[in-house]
Amino acid sequence: MYQLFKRFFAILKFIRREIYAKINPIGYARSVGVTLGSNVRFYGMKSNMFSSEPWLITIGDNVYITANCTFVTHDGGSLILRKEVPDLEWTAPINIGNDVYLGLGATIMPGVNIGNRVIVGAGSIVTKDIPDNSVAAGIPARVVKSTDDYLEDLKKKSLKCGHLHGLEKEKFLKEHFGIKTKASILK
Repeated sequence: MYQLFKRFFAILKFIRREIYAKINPIGYARSVGVTLGSNVRFYGMKSNMFSSEPWLITIGDNVYITANCTFVTHDGGSLILRKEVPDLEWTAPINIGNDVYLGLGATIMPGVNIGNRVIVGAGSIVTKDIPDNSVAAGIPARVVKSTDDYLEDLKKKSLKCGHLHGLEKEKFLKEHFGIKTKASILK
């Protein structure tokens, strides 16, 4: 019976963490020890995104972290080798600079430093440092262009609606792409 209660309370604790992470991602990140700068935004946070040593993670100012990103601060593969080397461990901090965008599902591995003004592509696995003013993508992630080159490419394709918000932006995009919804048909 004790094990059943123990399991029940563990499940409640997990649900509480997940809800807190969704409702107040900044508060949750700070509560587990992540050092955050100003204007950090999480899109789709999960309570397990920070690995087992969240206090080794430092995130700068103006950082956008999208859904399913993961910060791994240790090498768990050492577990199976500890019978040979009992004190085997590799854990290292992760440092994210200022003005950084982490694309959907990016994974940041132990010991990585991501510079300032960096974009990390969706699904990338960052195993090495990324210098300032870089766009990095892939598995493993590598620098594919400078942020300046990325900006020039993007300016050529821009729909010039980034300043719009909410329904105003939605309306613009639907008109631009010729999307007719029931709501717009009734107008």
